Amino acid sequence: MLRFNLRRQISNSTGIYHRKIHSGLEDAGPMASKLKSRSVVRFSGPDTVKFLQGLLTNDVRRFDKSSGENTSTVPTPNMPSVSTPPMYAALLTPQGRFLYDFFLYSPTRPDEKLDRTGSGPGLDTGRDGSVELFADVDVSVLDELLETLKKYRLRSKVDIENVAQEFSCWQRYGRNLTGSSSVGWGGGVDRAGESTASGNKYGWQWYEDPRLDCLGYRSIFPSDATPPLVEADKETDESNYLLWRLEHGVAEGSAEIPKGEAIPLEYNFVGLNAISFDKGCYVGQELIARTHHRGVIRKRLVPLRFIDSNGKEVNQKIAAGAEVVESGSGKKLGTVSTALVSRGMGVMRVEEAFKASAELSVSGSEEVKVEAIRPRWWPAEWFQQNQSGVASA
Repeated sequence: MLRFNLRRQISNSTGIYHRKIHSGLEDAGPMASKLKSRSVVRFSGPDTVKFLQGLLTNDVRRFDKSSGENTSTVPTPNMPSVSTPPMYAALLTPQGRFLYDFFLYSPTRPDEKLDRTGSGPGLDTGRDGSVELFADVDVSVLDELLETLKKYRLRSKVDIENVAQEFSCWQRYGRNLTGSSSVGWGGGVDRAGESTASGNKYGWQWYEDPRLDCLGYRSIFPSDATPPLVEADKETDESNYLLWRLEHGVAEGSAEIPKGEAIPLEYNFVGLNAISFDKGCYVGQELIARTHHRGVIRKRLVPLRFIDSNGKEVNQKIAAGAEVVESGSGKKLGTVSTALVSRGMGVMRVEEAFKASAELSVSGSEEVKVEAIRPRWWPAEWFQQNQSGVASA
């Protein structure tokens, strides 16, 4: 069982553990979840970087660099990891709307082992100059995504393979994950993970989540192996990872970021390190650049908390698509995009949602009040009005 203050909710087919939402997940120690909502795709060939560079919002040329620079991976006491850190990026429509998100990884050489902290050695390219990259992507749109990529491939020398049976995506999150002491080395936290790490024969390793430090660590690992630093009593259902993201206001995948509709800047992709404004052209780049340089994003994805008139959290199901309105006037201020028990997130009009005098509720369920929460990771320029009475996540 998890060693946290959890409330157990049993589904029809499996035991699923959910954190008590009234106090959030702030007091939960290291957790790990296998992300069944994600699948894995492999790109290989001499045109891999060039192909992805012309499609995705981030600067994929970083994977063309030599492997001699330090990364944001878990450090070791005797030898720093020198592999290229992962990257978060998106593929957009020509009109600049979101289609799919990607976490890109460079594989570690298969003839090398992980060290005791779960870090690996440097990376290399093939002798023919080809580059191999992996991506974890939304499993619900996998077939469609592969078809779209192959449509764009044309004569590019790049192979695109579904390797979902071979690899799985994992996330480590919760408290005490920052720095080397958080992953079983020298700080008294999560030490039992050492035995798992040192016994792994594969070269894959944990990386800091490329979006935000508060999201923890992420990577892909062979499906038939237990990732390093994952203990049986620390593994938990993916729904807890969803709750962790809800509390930080971070959406992931096409189920939470409406495909063909969402504007990436409203979903905070700049703050999530998913967009490069220096790389040049990619699909949908013109609208993104124009909107960014205009300087004002009036609507953003915001963490939400559902409460009753006494301020007590309510756990009734709030459906995605529910409208958030100003209680007095009934004016629509935003829409719930994702919700789980008493937490959610939605794209809201920032200025009005964070007014100290605003009282928000769910349209059609006016007894359910809504509290908009400003994430601590937001840059100050996103939130310049009076912060009095505003909660932070």
